[in-house]
Amino acid sequence: MNRVFLIGNLTRDPELTETTSGVSLCRFAIAVNRNYSSGDGERKTDFFNCVAWRGLGENVARYAKKGNKVAVMGSVELRNYEDSTGAKRTAVDIVCNDVEFLTPKGTQSGDDYDSPAPAEKKRAALQAFDDDSDIPF
Repeated sequence: MNRVFLIGNLTRDPELTETTSGVSLCRFAIAVNRNYSSGDGERKTDFFNCVAWRGLGENVARYAKKGNKVAVMGSVELRNYEDSTGAKRTAVDIVCNDVEFLTPKGTQSGDDYDSPAPAEKKRAALQAFDDDSDIPF
């Protein structure tokens, strides 16, 4: 079984493109902190390239931006290719089946959970209205 679940922050704005046959795809990368710290107390971070196809990719491109926290569910896919120098390379992509947006609306990044919500616009105070003379019953 090839399943992966990751929660992390986008390292750059998503890039929406189309294949030659017109199918939309969105490429983005997320940074995922490891659950432990190294000997010097520093937390390590892993970076994953992600691909979302069709409507899912269009939603990611529309609603996510650099710094947003997302949950990605999908599978790991290995790609073999040849770089510009002719060397054979392997790339690892996470092919997304689902992406959940975890950054609350109105915040700039996923680290703003503890900050207070933006102040709501003050509503006009309700005024008493006493005009019983027009009520027909």
